[in-house]
Amino acid sequence: MIRHYGYSDKTQLAEHFNVQEFRCKCGKTHDILIADELIDKLEKLFTKLNCSKIIVTSGHRCSAYDKSIGNSGVGQHINGNAADICCYGKDGKPISSKLVCCTAQDIGFGGIANITSKYIYTHVDVRTSNIWYGDEVVNYHTLTKDFYQYFGISKADTTSKADSQKAIKGIDVSKHNGLIDWNKVKSDGVQFAILRAGYGNLTSQKDARFEEYYQGAKAVGIPVGCYWYSYAVTPAEAKQEAEVCLSIIRNKEFEFPIYFDLEEQKSLSTGKANSSAIIRAFCGELEKAGYWAGLYMSRSPFVDFTDDAIKTRYAVWLAEYADKLNYTGAVGMWQKSSTGRISGISGNVDINECYIDYAEKIKSAGLNGFDNCQIVDAPSIAPVAPALPKSRNDATVEVSINGETYSGKLNKK
Repeated sequence: MIRHYGYSDKTQLAEHFNVQEFRCKCGKTHDILIADELIDKLEKLFTKLNCSKIIVTSGHRCSAYDKSIGNSGVGQHINGNAADICCYGKDGKPISSKLVCCTAQDIGFGGIANITSKYIYTHVDVRTSNIWYGDEVVNYHTLTKDFYQYFGISKADTTSKADSQKAIKGIDVSKHNGLIDWNKVKSDGVQFAILRAGYGNLTSQKDARFEEYYQGAKAVGIPVGCYWYSYAVTPAEAKQEAEVCLSIIRNKEFEFPIYFDLEEQKSLSTGKANSSAIIRAFCGELEKAGYWAGLYMSRSPFVDFTDDAIKTRYAVWLAEYADKLNYTGAVGMWQKSSTGRISGISGNVDINECYIDYAEKIKSAGLNGFDNCQIVDAPSIAPVAPALPKSRNDATVEVSINGETYSGKLNKK
């Protein structure tokens, strides 16, 4: 299905992709077309390549923009079926387009091509006929039926490698962790913190130290996210909890997702379908308000009480206290211990590993309180009336931004 999204829509399409990443580069305020299948396959590519991130360099294009960059003005980008991407490994370096092409072939993309001689940019699309496996360095025609043979790559080279790269280290805290010396926490190597904002459906259930922790972490430059502990047993109750959560986190900036914490047995006992509906209800309210929604659960309930669509839809944060996380799907963060020791915190603290650069994605999409408003060209400003006497304290102006005209009143300070 091809879905239409508004120009300013910030819906989180899946764990690693937001609508804003697919916006046409023309700067006009038209709709964004995106195929569900494209997002599904990009998520699979992310997992199989063991990426740290995938940057969409070109997603949906309007016909005029496609023509302006030398193309025909028709095709997969215009239809919302395509994306040009750069995949990054856990070491922060681009993955060769040769490897990306082979992996995309295994996943079943209908159109795949290396884009430049640098072999770091790849075109992928979900066309359903006239399979295109190409290399734009050579020409724009189908060159092969098998990228492995074309690039001389062994199947073994596309096998997901064990995550031996260093994940970023974080903690999650609530009022139960008491007074925290955030300078010492940062000096101990903590790179992010997830704060409990509260629980339930009353504003009085705000975590007593949420404001204190938020200010303390921000003051020393530790990026933060937050979570809301749920007692909801129906989607309607989950929406009520989301409204309270939003009222508490409003006017703050979060570099990490806002997580829905679902672990109460009375919630899970309602079954997989209802548990999934509860998750969608809470996370949907967050997304409508411009936040990157995440889900925190223990591994076993996550597997048993969420449907398959949920498992790739939101930022996933799983808890399992073991030497490794025994889950093979895409995971953004792992809570690996509840008995960690961190300088600046008395007693035990939860320890986490994060595998995704959430801050970059959140800021670039203008989510979680960050503003991504960008002026592509320097605006020209011209008064619509002759110079006003100095006694006047305001002026009406017109501003031209990327071909669009805006007007309004400026007040002198």
